[in-house]
Amino acid sequence: MTSHPAAAATSELRRELGLFDATMINVGTMIASAIFIVPATVAAAVPGSALMILVWVVGGVVSLLGALSVAELGAAYPEAGGQYAYLREAYGPVWGFLYGWTGFLVINPASIAAIAVGFARYVGFFVPLSEVAIRVTAVASIAALTALNCRGVRLGATTQNILTSLKIVALILLIATAFLLPGGSTANLEPLWPPGSPGDWIGPFGIAMVAVLWAYDGWIETTYVGSEIKDPGKNLPRSIILSTLIVLALYVLASVAYSYVLSPARMAGAALVASDAAQVTLGPRGAGMVAAAILISTLGANNGIILTAARIPYAMAKSGLFFRSQAYVHPRFATPVTALVTQGAISSVLALSGTYDALITFVVFASFVFYALSAAAVMRLRRAAPHVERPYRTWGYPVTPLVFIGFALWLVLNTIKETPRESAVGAGLILLGLPGYWYWKKNRAQ
Repeated sequence: MTSHPAAAATSELRRELGLFDATMINVGTMIASAIFIVPATVAAAVPGSALMILVWVVGGVVSLLGALSVAELGAAYPEAGGQYAYLREAYGPVWGFLYGWTGFLVINPASIAAIAVGFARYVGFFVPLSEVAIRVTAVASIAALTALNCRGVRLGATTQNILTSLKIVALILLIATAFLLPGGSTANLEPLWPPGSPGDWIGPFGIAMVAVLWAYDGWIETTYVGSEIKDPGKNLPRSIILSTLIVLALYVLASVAYSYVLSPARMAGAALVASDAAQVTLGPRGAGMVAAAILISTLGANNGIILTAARIPYAMAKSGLFFRSQAYVHPRFATPVTALVTQGAISSVLALSGTYDALITFVVFASFVFYALSAAAVMRLRRAAPHVERPYRTWGYPVTPLVFIGFALWLVLNTIKETPRESAVGAGLILLGLPGYWYWKKNRAQ
């Protein structure tokens, strides 16, 4: 373990991001296309408006518990790579490496590819595109955002601020029209609860929760650029918590709005639930409004992931546990150019091949394995490294991290039970990093 986070922070990156920038990175990454589509998946799994809304509330609270826990680590260890640094400090370099490896190979590229293809499909709403053209458009969007973020963290953050502000306004307008324009009714909220006993809902509730937590995912994103945030002891935890609260409020309100305009049965059968709701209140213009909102949302989400996620292989390489080229920082723009380009290339291959679809379950599975370890790291590091300055301490400690760990373990176990094959592949992809770790560890020792 390092004696102090500053001892490990040998970054050549510049601290240029303030509280607003960090908050918009998280909010913009969390709000992608999911809130426009996932409510239909939730309605199909748990057909009852009150239970559907409860899934979004519980998912938001779970994400907030995780954010409250990890915020302490972000303030204490404001380094590039986020969880890579936290897991390394708490459990040793192998655990940090396995997280970084999984993030580099699967979690982030699969997310970028899936969001980029979603963006391209909604470009097709305005300009007809073939399936090949959709994938080419997806790759073009990845290349454009990668190039933009290579030219400086300030440029990437400013782009993120604009796109995130636009998507927040668009989502608020969508929610407002549901309640203020004719078309909605409290009668549409029936039934509030699905038939059967609560025991019958647990399995479907867990399936719906996976989709919801995918929608909330991104609350940890700003930790990856910890070495580029001004006054990280204050701004990192504030941005993590504030962004999670903003998205929780927007998602719950959107879920209530969709339920108010559409019945649970109609929501379950909707390919694009937000578009169906908007067409009820706005007519044909509603579909165009939602398509434009999704374009902005997906573009902003991918900009946030591309900006931050490349810092993980950069941090690994700086530690001597990855390809040395990934540590290269552009002398003028102060960005990890090689890591950004590599990430863009892997994401583009996944987008062209379509294999990102099969990786989405692996992403949720792998993410929550490491989220649980990170929450546990809060308690472990309080004992193992009490001398480290902690500008922010987890609210509700130790209950907050313990509840989050318990839920994360339940989610992982439920995922294994419901999708054993995908879970086994996810675990295999994580362990696939071990030979690489041993190779780079040996080379570093020489």
